[in-house]
Amino acid sequence: MEKQGSITVFLALILGLMLSLVCTCLQSVKMAAARTQVLSGVDIGLYSLFGQYDKTLLRDYDLFAIDGAMGADSLNPGAMYDSFRRYMEPVLRQNSQKLSLQQGGLTGYRLLTDAQGEIFYQQAVRYMKDTLGSHGAQLLLGKMRERQEKTQEAQQTGEQSENRGSMQSYEEEMRTAAQNSEAAREAMEKDEGGVVEVVPPPQPQTPVENPIPVIRRIRNMSILDLVVPADRGVSDGSIDRGVLLSGREQQQGMQMASGISPDTSYLSQVLFQQYLMEKLGNYASPSQGPLQYETEYVLCGKYSDRENLKAVVKRLLLIREGVNFAGLMADPVKRAQAEGLSLAIASTFLVPPAAFVIESALLLCWSFAESILDVRELLDGGKVGLMKNAENWQLSLENLPHILQGLDTVRKSDASGLSYEDYLQVLLLAQNKQKKLSGAMDMIEKSVQRKKGKEHFRLDCSVVALEVSVRVRANGRKTLQTVRQYSYG
Repeated sequence: MEKQGSITVFLALILGLMLSLVCTCLQSVKMAAARTQVLSGVDIGLYSLFGQYDKTLLRDYDLFAIDGAMGADSLNPGAMYDSFRRYMEPVLRQNSQKLSLQQGGLTGYRLLTDAQGEIFYQQAVRYMKDTLGSHGAQLLLGKMRERQEKTQEAQQTGEQSENRGSMQSYEEEMRTAAQNSEAAREAMEKDEGGVVEVVPPPQPQTPVENPIPVIRRIRNMSILDLVVPADRGVSDGSIDRGVLLSGREQQQGMQMASGISPDTSYLSQVLFQQYLMEKLGNYASPSQGPLQYETEYVLCGKYSDRENLKAVVKRLLLIREGVNFAGLMADPVKRAQAEGLSLAIASTFLVPPAAFVIESALLLCWSFAESILDVRELLDGGKVGLMKNAENWQLSLENLPHILQGLDTVRKSDASGLSYEDYLQVLLLAQNKQKKLSGAMDMIEKSVQRKKGKEHFRLDCSVVALEVSVRVRANGRKTLQTVRQYSYG
């Protein structure tokens, strides 16, 4: 039996609409799948590109960056995009989608040295936060704040004692006394017809040795000869400014949508100086680069190890002089000794009113000589107390004129004190942030260039963030455009 079927015009219209809806949905799903595949391809391309981070930079300095020069000696955005594209295109060829890359390029990138080194700074700080943890960072913060305050006070005291003019006043008094003595002698010669009976001045019961002229001569000697132990020596390393990052015109990144906010917190400053102490060499722990005292270079910016060490030593001497001068002023026994010797010197030179001036010069000389022993002990690997008292004082007033004979026998280490590297940390905290960044980047770049195959390494070619834009033709019908970013951290 034959069955007959029929369909109404209304149902035919409905089925046509449903079929059109189904086809539209299928096409929409297909385009969504294509868009997802394009996004996946871009992400994989970026992940793979950033997976080629500089291993030397990470191993030695815990910094993430890719070599934007791609082995050359200058920034090469085209080579970076080609590397990205080689990782992206295989993803586009997967599945049944017909995807073809039509156009693409880098629309932004950020370098490790951008914003005057702020990117480098924030990476270093983040590494220290991850290493120390919040508790360790807070402990370090408290310790460094206390040391910095005491050191700043000591430096101010040292500057005040030096600027007080004690030595100048002493020299003027001695010059006046000599002139008065000569004038008196000439007057006696005139009154007695040229016959003068020389009457020696009354002498003290015990000979008085004036240490001030000795210390004045020592202050004019080479400072490194005084404070560097004979068996340690000083590096003769030097470098030409033209080969440093700070000595050339640096590459700049291409602006990206996301900006850079400077980090100005005190905690970050403390963490950054701790990072520099861990990663850079110094006199106590020299590096193998052209400048062995890298931390001293960051502090002073000179182009030889000797000059950098000399500049740091001068600052340490001033700090220690302030500490020692304050210790003398707070010690009644030593003040009494200085007063007694000053009176004896004044009586010997027949200038009793000058006793106060002589005492001021004597205290300055005594604190300076003690500072020489302090800094020499620091450079010999010992420790010196942040404050001085009768227990950790080294140089007696009797030995003051003979300090050169006791440079290595009188001094002693204070187990509870600060080391040379501890003082460098405090000095770094007081240093201008931009100078620290510039000096640190100089030293890191030169250090990496010493590695085999890294001779052309440039810190200002080290990329930490990229923005890429691509146009992909999907299924021969629609063009998809995608902009994506990726960065370390």
